[in-house]
Amino acid sequence: MNTFSWIFLIAVTAYVGVNFWLARRHIQHVRDNRNQVPQAFSASIPLAEHQKAADYTLANTRYAQVELIYSTLLLLGWTLGGGLQWLDDAWQALGWGSLSTGVAVIVSAMLIMAALGLPFTLYHTFVIEQRFGFNRTTFATFAGDLVKQTLLTLVLGVPLVWAALWLMQESGRLWWLYLWVLWVSFSLLMLWAYPTVIAPLFNKFTPLQDQSLRQRIQSLLDRCGFTSRGIFVMDGSRRSGHGNAYFTGLGNNKRIVFFDTLLKTLESSEIEAVLAHELGHFRRKHVQKRIVVSMLAALGGLAVLGWLAQQDWFYLGLGVHAPSNHQALLLFVMVTPVFAVLLQPLSAWFSRKHEFEADDYAAHQSNAGDLVKALVKLYKENASTLTPDPLYSAFHDSHPPAPVRIAHLSSKLAG
Repeated sequence: MNTFSWIFLIAVTAYVGVNFWLARRHIQHVRDNRNQVPQAFSASIPLAEHQKAADYTLANTRYAQVELIYSTLLLLGWTLGGGLQWLDDAWQALGWGSLSTGVAVIVSAMLIMAALGLPFTLYHTFVIEQRFGFNRTTFATFAGDLVKQTLLTLVLGVPLVWAALWLMQESGRLWWLYLWVLWVSFSLLMLWAYPTVIAPLFNKFTPLQDQSLRQRIQSLLDRCGFTSRGIFVMDGSRRSGHGNAYFTGLGNNKRIVFFDTLLKTLESSEIEAVLAHELGHFRRKHVQKRIVVSMLAALGGLAVLGWLAQQDWFYLGLGVHAPSNHQALLLFVMVTPVFAVLLQPLSAWFSRKHEFEADDYAAHQSNAGDLVKALVKLYKENASTLTPDPLYSAFHDSHPPAPVRIAHLSSKLAG
C-alpha cells in the first residue's frame, strides 16, 4: 500500500459514511411522518396509501444500505484485495496479445460484477417489488431479459472496448481525446438507435389506438412545434405496476412512449398535461443541455485518466502491480464514483431545476390543475413518499419532493 491507497480508503470511508448518514436521516424522517398525510394531499391520498408509500420507501432505503456495504466490499476486493490483478494474471497466462488480453479482462470483469450483483436484483424484484404489489415479472421473463442483456452487452461492448484499447495503444499521448470522440459518437448512435433497435428487444410497442386521445396529443404537439415518429404504448405492465411516460430517440428518430399502466391510471386531460411536461424538456432544450454536460464531464474525466494512466502510484495504490491500458480503464471506472460523491447534489439540483422549468411550460401549454391531479395519482400508484428527508432528497432525487413540486404548480394555478 502507498499514500494513494490510504487516500482511497479515506474516500471510501467518507463515501459510505455520507450515504449511510443520509439514509438514516431519510428513514427517520419518513418514519416520523408515516402516520399523517401531508395537508396538501389529505383530500386525495388515504392514510393507508401514504403508509404503504412510507413502508415501500423504508424497504428500498434499507435495501440500498445493504447493497452499499456489499458493493463497497466488492470494490475493496477488486482493488486492494488483488481481484483485478488476479484476473489479469489469469488471462495473461494464456499468452494472447495485449489487445485481446485487455478486452478479455475488461469484459470478464464486467460480467463477473454483473453476476455478483444478480442476487440483489433478484431480491429487489421478487421480494420487495412483489411484497408491495408492483412486480409482474415472471422468472422466465427475468431470465430472458438477462440473456438478452448479456448478449447485447457482448455484441456492443466487445467492439467498443477493443476500439478504446486500440486508440489508447496506437494514437499517442492524446489518446484520451480520440477516445472521447469515440465515446461521444457511440453514445449518440445509441440514443438514435434505442427506440427502434434496442427497446423492442425487451418490450412491445404498439401505436396509440385511442383516436380521441391521439387527436388531443397531436394538437398539443402542433402547438409546441414537436414532431415525432409516432405515439406508442409500451407493455410496461408485463414487468411492473409502475407507470411512466417518456421521450426517446434523437433527431428524426424521436418517439413518444406511454406505459400502458399510466394510460389506465390517468384521464385524457391529465395525460395531456404529463406530455406537456415532457415537451417542456424538449422546448427548453434540456436533453441537449444534459448531453453537452455529460460530454464535457466525459472529456474532463478522460483527460484526468490520460494523466493517471502514466502514474505507477495509481495502479499500485489500487492493488494492481502490472500497469496496462485495460487496468487503467477498469480502475478509473470503478473508483470514480467514490471521489465524485460531492458532485451528487449539484447534479440533482441541475435535474430538479429542469423539472421545475418543464412544469412551468406544462402549466402554460395545458392546465396546471390537470398536471397536479396526474402527479398525485402517480405518487399514489407508484407509492412515492410524500415526506422525503430534504437533505437526502438534495443528494439523491432528480425530481423535486412531492410537496415542493405540488406547491410550485399550485402557485401557477392560483395565479
